[in-house]
Amino acid sequence: MIAETPNDPGRGAGPVQAGADGAAGRVQGEATVADADAGRRLDQVAVELFPGHSRSRLGAWIRDGALRVDGLPAKPGLRLAGGETLRLDAVLGPAGDDRAEDIALSVLYEDAACLVLDKPAGLTVHPGAGQPAGTLVNALLHREPALAALPRAGLVHRLDKDTSGALLVARTPTAHTALVAALQRRDVHRDYLALVTGVVIAGDSIDAPIGRHPRDRLRKAVREDGRPARTHYRVRERLRHHSLLELALETGRTHQIRVHLAHIGLPIVGDPLYGGGLKLPRGASEAVRAALRGFRRQALHAWRLRFESPASGVEVQVEAPPPADFQALLAVLRDG
Repeated sequence: MIAETPNDPGRGAGPVQAGADGAAGRVQGEATVADADAGRRLDQVAVELFPGHSRSRLGAWIRDGALRVDGLPAKPGLRLAGGETLRLDAVLGPAGDDRAEDIALSVLYEDAACLVLDKPAGLTVHPGAGQPAGTLVNALLHREPALAALPRAGLVHRLDKDTSGALLVARTPTAHTALVAALQRRDVHRDYLALVTGVVIAGDSIDAPIGRHPRDRLRKAVREDGRPARTHYRVRERLRHHSLLELALETGRTHQIRVHLAHIGLPIVGDPLYGGGLKLPRGASEAVRAALRGFRRQALHAWRLRFESPASGVEVQVEAPPPADFQALLAVLRDG
């Protein structure tokens, strides 16, 4: 959900990395700029079309001519018209712009090719202009310095800062190539839990394209000229005024689950961007009201990952238990 924003077939070919494990490889890829991205900067769009790489790294590749627009060199600030073809052909080496930090990580699964981490809510995944340090990437670089040579320290996909749960990280260039390709083929299965406002009778699928919000640059929105997006959901538990849903991503647009659920009138509890503000059920007990007031993030958790490990060729299934704040809120709503 994305969060986060992995490459998938709706975005373009995406990057393909080649090279020996532990050494710098070559990154090649191609993607088409959507009409909905007309007027945006090249570096802003590139970071979404090639999400395995930071904006600073992509900006450097644009300036070096390694990322071209319709075959021509460009500047990071170029305003796009929509429909352009972006081609990437760059040497992948240490980024040099992120530093290692001793931040505790919870590892759910580990083999020679990959890690599955249990990301806590509140931890930003990668450094950016507003947060240059204290992120998951900084923690990964401390744990395994060799990850500096991989895109975003090996991250295969992302989670929003305040979304908790299972996150897949590649440990070698070859594994990163294989896992990103599996994600594109939709062979990496990501299942989420979401606590929503409203009593849901039955599961369904949401097939609604997602693009930029017309007025708010921090938000996404369902729009006809957006990129294809599909989310499947089923009911795990019905409560008095809420529902606990299991969701599976078929695509991976930014904020996809949050946007889709709000679009069908089932906003995620606590969602600051798409939840529409605090909603206290009529007749709710004081305990329920206090619990809802005190939950200040989206109640969204990445609870299960299924994928084939490049190390063994065997399917791996990893589950991350919901964090304490999520379980405590759920317990109060059950009692209420």
